[in-house]
Amino acid sequence: MLTLLAALLLAAPDDTQVLLQQLADAHGPSGFEEPVRKIMVERMKPLSDKLSYDGLGSVIAVQGSAGPRVMVDAHMDELGGMVRRVTPEGWLTMQMLGGWLDQALFDQRWTILGSKGPVRAITGIRDIHIVPTEERAKSYPREAVFLDVGAKSAAEVAALGIPPGDPVAPDAPFAVMNNTQNYLGKAWDDRVGCAVLVEAMKRLQGARHPNQLFFVATVQEEIGLRGAHTSSDLVKPEIGIAIEGGVVKDAPGNHPEEAQEVLGGGPAMFLYDSSALPNRKLVELVRQVALEKKIPLQGDLVQGYGDDSAEMQKSNGGAPTINIVVPVRFTHSHNGIINRRDFDQTVDLVVALLQRLDAAAVAELRSF
Repeated sequence: MLTLLAALLLAAPDDTQVLLQQLADAHGPSGFEEPVRKIMVERMKPLSDKLSYDGLGSVIAVQGSAGPRVMVDAHMDELGGMVRRVTPEGWLTMQMLGGWLDQALFDQRWTILGSKGPVRAITGIRDIHIVPTEERAKSYPREAVFLDVGAKSAAEVAALGIPPGDPVAPDAPFAVMNNTQNYLGKAWDDRVGCAVLVEAMKRLQGARHPNQLFFVATVQEEIGLRGAHTSSDLVKPEIGIAIEGGVVKDAPGNHPEEAQEVLGGGPAMFLYDSSALPNRKLVELVRQVALEKKIPLQGDLVQGYGDDSAEMQKSNGGAPTINIVVPVRFTHSHNGIINRRDFDQTVDLVVALLQRLDAAAVAELRSF
């Protein structure tokens, strides 16, 4: 009996795993972040001295009232879509939100967030028995995507409470990968960053830190970094730290010139992406902190990637920024994988970095 009890206790998820599961499972395509915002506010409000919002719905939670203004950012939205049109036969076409690969869209389960509640849907695919041989090896373009909700007419779709414009989110529940420390889920870009924000706030609540910390959960990152722009207008950061999901090289077909991270290799920082260049002094400070705390640190340079640090960087007359990431395998798809140790070490790194950013350190970062 004692052995069984011990096994059950070991198998029970801790609060961090519960948080990661809640955030991954919540539906929140760009512009429709309400379910995610609810979780973040419930978690952040008790840990903050003040909580407010920008005009788009980004959450701004503050710890501290004196010292440099340091903005720590993660975005709440995920890739998704919107209902574009309902056909007379009851099919739905979809406007995609964010950077989807066409081949990731077909033969998947989705949830439509309708006015009468969630509606299950699938993106159908042509039957192999009738597809000509010459087409079988081809991928279909997104213009061919349609949603099947089981309806036979537009009237039946309307009865489900689904008009054009309703949001559509991937349906891909969280799971622990076969008793490993790897977690499967959708939307790790960037719910993993949202979870880092909450865990860092827990560690720093009531602890001494030499600055004003603005923990910001932004909206509409996937369609143009919009919430980061509006929230940075309000926060006016002197230093900006984006927390994101990274891109790994250790998956079949990936090339080392495309990405350098590995799953389980620890947190990473972006040395380049197509939206922002990090501040070089801040890069060296992150490296120094990681070395002192014995935290493994990976570096990465990624083409075709945009993140909220780009908007923080351009705000308040210019702010030194960095993008720190938790490695993710299979981003921008229904099924991504993160490693729990990578996540915990990212929290360790972010907390240690924030504790180092006093007035003298910030002044040095901002001097030329």
